[in-house]
Amino acid sequence: SGHIVRQVCNYPLRNLKPGVPKPSTLIRRHVVMAASSDKHVLVPIGTGTEEMEAVITIDVLRRAGAKVTVASVENSLEVACSRGVKIVADALIEDVSAQSFDMIACPGGMPGAERLRDSAVLESLLRAQMSSGKPTAAICATPVVFLQAKGLLEGRKATAHPAFSDKLQDQSMVPERVVVDGNLTTSRGPGTAFEFALALVKQLYGEEKAAQVAGPMVMYPHKL
Repeated sequence: SGHIVRQVCNYPLRNLKPGVPKPSTLIRRHVVMAASSDKHVLVPIGTGTEEMEAVITIDVLRRAGAKVTVASVENSLEVACSRGVKIVADALIEDVSAQSFDMIACPGGMPGAERLRDSAVLESLLRAQMSSGKPTAAICATPVVFLQAKGLLEGRKATAHPAFSDKLQDQSMVPERVVVDGNLTTSRGPGTAFEFALALVKQLYGEEKAAQVAGPMVMYPHKL
C-alpha cells in the first residue's frame, strides 16, 4: 500500500486532467478500499483449549493479514490452556456478541471444547455464522463435542481427533487431515493445525496467499 501511495503522491499535478481526482482523493479511496478488504476472524478460547491449535490458527491467519479477535468464553481475559500455557484474550465473548465476522475458527482441547460448547453467546454467533453461509472452522474434539452436539453438523462431512472421530455421524472423511465441506472446515489435532490454518487462509484469500504464508514458515510439502 505504501508503494501505491508514493506513486500517487509523486504523480505531477500538472498531468492531472480535468475531472480526474487529486492525489489526496485517490489516497483516501485507496485506504477505504484496503479497510473494506480486511478479513475479520473470531477465535474463541476457554479453559483447557489446546494451545497449539489456538496459537497456530491465530498466528497463521495474522500472517496472512487477517484481523483476528481472540475472545475468552470465561469470566476473565486470561485463559489457562490444556498444558498450562496461559493466553490473554483480546476480549470477552460477550463483548463481541454483536459483531459480524468473516470467519469463526474454534480450537479444540479438553475441556476447552466443552467450555466453547457451553457458551450460549458463542453458540448464537456460530449459528448465525453458519446460517448465513460464512466460513466456520473447528479442530480436534470441537467438531464432535460442540458442533455435532448442537446439531450443527447435520448433512456435513467432517473429521475430528481420533479420540472422538468414531462418534461422527458421517464417517466418510474421518481419515483426512483437513476436511473442507463448503464453508465448513474441520481438522484432527495439534499435528494438523498448520494445514488447518493454511486451509483457512486459502478460503479467505486464495491459494496463492496460502502458499506465500506457508513458504517463510518452511512448511513440509503438502497439498493446499
